[in-house]
Amino acid sequence: MRHIISVLMENEAGALSRVAGLFSARGYNIESLTVAPTNDETLSRMTLVTRGDDQIIEQIQKQLNKLIDVVKVTDLSEARHIEREIALVKVETRGGDREEVKRMADIFRGRIIDVTDSTYTIELTGNGEKIDAFLEAMGSMPVTEVVRSGALGIGRGARSLQA
Repeated sequence: MRHIISVLMENEAGALSRVAGLFSARGYNIESLTVAPTNDETLSRMTLVTRGDDQIIEQIQKQLNKLIDVVKVTDLSEARHIEREIALVKVETRGGDREEVKRMADIFRGRIIDVTDSTYTIELTGNGEKIDAFLEAMGSMPVTEVVRSGALGIGRGARSLQA
């Protein structure tokens, strides 16, 4: 099962490598990973996506909590949460394709953020399934490059990850 784990940690050099090392040492895979400072400049928030049964996820959480830099760990997948990902998609556009690419971007609520004589770059925000669906819907149109952020998540309502 897919889990989104949020880790509040000290904003210190080497903290990310210790978390990645923990995963690799135990043979766990990280599907996506994002890290950024929080509104408290001494703390960073790491959001990672991994897969495993409840026992594996519990073990991951226990191991993360043992790291000295880690302040708090939560599995967002355990309760209601909001999840988003951003993608930048570069598409070759020639002749009549330009209108079709624009139409597809509009359908998926994407924004064309760069235009050249031969390409459009589209920004999409949504859950991973929406981005996958957009890429599939592009069909025969030549997608030349895709950059995805990985999942970001936050608990709904009053639920929050704070020190």
